[in-house]
Amino acid sequence: MADPTAPVPPEDRSLQPVEPVRLVPQFSRRPAPSLVVHVDGSPSGYGALVWALREAARREGTVLAVDVVDGGERTLTGQRAAAEQTRAVVLERIEAQVVRAIAETGVTGRVRTATLERPLLEALVGAGRGGDLVLVNGSGRALLRQVVPRHPSRRLAHGA
Repeated sequence: MADPTAPVPPEDRSLQPVEPVRLVPQFSRRPAPSLVVHVDGSPSGYGALVWALREAARREGTVLAVDVVDGGERTLTGQRAAAEQTRAVVLERIEAQVVRAIAETGVTGRVRTATLERPLLEALVGAGRGGDLVLVNGSGRALLRQVVPRHPSRRLAHGA
């Protein structure tokens, strides 16, 4: 019987079991992208939602489907109840379009819905068109602005 502690000749090393390599999962430093889509009930808004769902699946991101609820003065209880009812109706309309887009694309689990006040949507649209948007909270500030595309100063020939 062979001694299990004896050295293995080089030709027999391929027969020994190999331990699997344990890799530590590496997470991206950047959070997953969020795609905010204004779903206003128009065909173009629905098309944007379908595109965003496919893009979120490709980039492993999340879609936030939103629409505007104009909020007025909310000092009286009757106005507050009417505003909440309007918000619920708008949210149901958004969710119906999301369900339809999910059925068309097959992308699930990557979408949330919300309603926004008009000033917030205008701030986001302004940032998307090149304006600066500064987010401030208790842990600090962040300046959001569009990235200026870099143009190569000169191109090198392949293999140079």
